[in-house]
Amino acid sequence: MQDFLTKTIDLRNGNPEDKRREISSYFEKTWAVDEKLYTQLKSDEVFYHRGDPLRHVLLFYFGHTAVFFINKLFLAKMLEERINPEFESIFAIGVDEMSWDDLNEKHYNWPSVDAVRDYRNQAKKAILEVIEKATLNLPITWNDPLWIILMGIEHERIHLETSSVLIRQLPISEVVAGKFGKICNEIGEAPQNILLPVTGAEMHLGKSFDHPLYGWDNEYGKYTENVANFKASKYLISNGEFLKFIVAGGYQTREFWTEEGWNWKTFKNAEMPLFWQTNNGKYYLRLVAQEIEMPWNWPVEVNYLEAKAYCNWKGKLTGIAYRLPTEAEWKRLSEFVKVEDELEWDTAPGNINLEHFTSPCPVNKFPVGEFYDVIGNVWQWTETPITGYPGFKVHPLYDDFTAPTFDGKHNIIKGGSWISTGNEAASDARYAFRRHFYQHAGFRIVESEMPLVLHTDEYETDPEVCNSCETNWGDAFTDAENFSKKLAQVAFESVGNNKSINVLDLNAETGRLAFELATKFDKVTALDMSTRFIRMPIQLQDKGFMRYIVKDEGELVFYRDIVLSEMGLEKGKNNILFMQADANNLKPIYSGYDLVIAPNLLEELICPILFLKSIHERLNNNGILIITSTYNWDGNDTKRAHWPGGFKQDGEPLTSLEGIKNLLQEHFMLQNKPFDLTLSLRKSSRIMEKQVTEVSVWKKKINKF
Repeated sequence: MQDFLTKTIDLRNGNPEDKRREISSYFEKTWAVDEKLYTQLKSDEVFYHRGDPLRHVLLFYFGHTAVFFINKLFLAKMLEERINPEFESIFAIGVDEMSWDDLNEKHYNWPSVDAVRDYRNQAKKAILEVIEKATLNLPITWNDPLWIILMGIEHERIHLETSSVLIRQLPISEVVAGKFGKICNEIGEAPQNILLPVTGAEMHLGKSFDHPLYGWDNEYGKYTENVANFKASKYLISNGEFLKFIVAGGYQTREFWTEEGWNWKTFKNAEMPLFWQTNNGKYYLRLVAQEIEMPWNWPVEVNYLEAKAYCNWKGKLTGIAYRLPTEAEWKRLSEFVKVEDELEWDTAPGNINLEHFTSPCPVNKFPVGEFYDVIGNVWQWTETPITGYPGFKVHPLYDDFTAPTFDGKHNIIKGGSWISTGNEAASDARYAFRRHFYQHAGFRIVESEMPLVLHTDEYETDPEVCNSCETNWGDAFTDAENFSKKLAQVAFESVGNNKSINVLDLNAETGRLAFELATKFDKVTALDMSTRFIRMPIQLQDKGFMRYIVKDEGELVFYRDIVLSEMGLEKGKNNILFMQADANNLKPIYSGYDLVIAPNLLEELICPILFLKSIHERLNNNGILIITSTYNWDGNDTKRAHWPGGFKQDGEPLTSLEGIKNLLQEHFMLQNKPFDLTLSLRKSSRIMEKQVTEVSVWKKKINKF
């Protein structure tokens, strides 16, 4: 595979024109090795077969990598015309591997293989022209035109790996060996595996946007985790070790499996790993294009569910709690043994990047420190479901690359395999698959005294909650003025610089006002009637970030990540107590405040009159009450008899403000002339509701009794 050897590109350093030639060469080598992969098919007829019944025919993937380039370049307006709109539709979108119902091939009218080859040639020519003509400035960032080219290249390198797995699942009679490099021929017995200690440390995961290598969206952000001391297996778990689990009845014993694992095993009638085969009592291993006698000293290749069952079996056998490493533990192991990153290699320090073999190899062949195969050979399953790091942002031209997998059902694999190239071979690479999915993936085991804590950090999808988040926090993505920020400024001007005052926010929703107030005041209590809403700012307070999805247009959405530190609001987060409470029926403990703010609360209450008559009980003498309201009384939510105004009384109009004055005047003095603040409620990227709220500031009179 020497003709195809290359590493992902440094996008920050060098000469622009040299970099253009480097990108062009990287593209051409990627294109060539992708096409070489399919030379292992015995005939063109095999392109119309499926390696996996839940995936498309192989022809789809042959066309897909080219179509991806053209669709993204067209979307980015780097191509003025499409090459073949029909192809750029049918080869655009793959299949969700959880569609258990049969994939209906009647919906697809696949073209001839030669037609797809011709399309690929046209696409290649168009892409090279874009590379030649596109503006190139260093550093290349994800807003630059050539980032889209890198996106297409790295996407094609992903499919080099995933398509090889599909070819590996074809009948052996449909593939030809020896067409795609040299496999390893070192076959023997499994080495004795032991666990070795790894010293824990505070791990900082995620990379910055000025990192020199191309990255997928999930690689960026900042996440810190304290990793305790742990032990990890010296080698990846070998075929020989896994055989003991099979012989012990591991696939027939329910207690070793998670519920998800047992359901999968039962559905598939699994009795051994997918790529294992038996014949007359002998075991064989299916590689991409050939079968070999079982190499017991190679790493076993399984899905997460099988790896987890093995850990549980071994734990019961030994009395020690074994599990898979977390993402942070894998990263710590990598740092502990000082694995070099991709650009630092002269030769790959593991069976990776197609530099050594086009198959796995013995687990004791590539040492790094006292451990082996920290990178390369096969991917390593982790316990960690994938989610974005705090600060995660989707790339606008590939918004569905990662975010749809933040569902707690896709686990991260680390370390790369023998066929991992480009971004996949970089230390920051983050890929994840459903737990029943097969990749060129195995595992190592760890032992730790610390309990396993996993974070899924899924995106909030409740439309009402998400709209509130966007109203409260959406200025992070626009230039619009924020209502809560302006209202907080009103509060600061009303009470001065006394940090020690006690503040009550009576309609917290998703928390922006409370966080703004906490930058100046040491004690803020923020209440909301709905746990759906208030759990969002609590998450923001605890984790420093929160996530939600908002509507763009039609079926399109935006994925939002709010990071408290990026908003400049982290400083006072511990000054806030978020609680659920009904403002019309507050407990006595919510008293003794110097400032009470009721932002757009009155129109949400069952009885605003009762609230206005009793709110003085919550305030200290000379305390300040700030009310904002649209006075948008809804007879279905608030009965007409409970409105403070907005109707005729004795034949004359009684405005809401006048009614509020009448109800508050015994205990409060109006401090200034009421004024308007605009509240923007975003419903989608093209629908914005503007509300004009009236702001009135009141001061509680001194109680002389």
